[in-house]
Amino acid sequence: MGMPQSHYFTDDPESPERRRTVRVELAGKEREVVTANGIFSPDGLDKGTAAMLSAVPEPPASGTFLDIGCGWGPLALTLGLTSPDAEIWAVDVNQRSLGLTETNAAALGVAATAGGEPTSSGIRPGVQVALPEAVPAGTTFDLIWSNPPIRVGKQVLHDILLTWLPRLNPGGEAYLVVQKNLGSDSLQTWLEQNLDDDFSVERFARVKAFRVLRVSRA
Repeated sequence: MGMPQSHYFTDDPESPERRRTVRVELAGKEREVVTANGIFSPDGLDKGTAAMLSAVPEPPASGTFLDIGCGWGPLALTLGLTSPDAEIWAVDVNQRSLGLTETNAAALGVAATAGGEPTSSGIRPGVQVALPEAVPAGTTFDLIWSNPPIRVGKQVLHDILLTWLPRLNPGGEAYLVVQKNLGSDSLQTWLEQNLDDDFSVERFARVKAFRVLRVSRA
């Protein structure tokens, strides 16, 4: 599904890219990553993502995972570092974000190898980046993590969530972090009303000003 280029960011990615290195804690260890202007949270780990990473359960050892709106990659990189046998898709409409996530995954040793042979279960371990429409249509997910782009407006946000959440596998879970004053409660209610009956939605954790919502598929 094609998406307007403004879905996951507000900065103008047409500006010349200026990359820089920052130190952040990911998967329990301080690491160097590359960020740049024109993406979400170029200064490092934003508060919402940090809140989510402090609260979510350890991901499964393997499976097919998704990071919606990956930015420079903190969620996808954490998944890759924690679950090296998992196939992880990092999607964003911002090409600059995708390039940074790809660079960071390679530097941290968690990139999916180009042309790598899939395992017997059909997955290619590691982080692979893609525009949303480039993810193969039949791909479904055991785990979704996202700090969704609330500020793009409700209609766009709802379109994004209804594109990806129905692709959770039975028994799969999605974790979304939303600031309370940006509508975590109303989003929870909307999800309950708009997902099929085999989905359940709950407030999983409260971390300072943020709420982590869990969407589970029976």
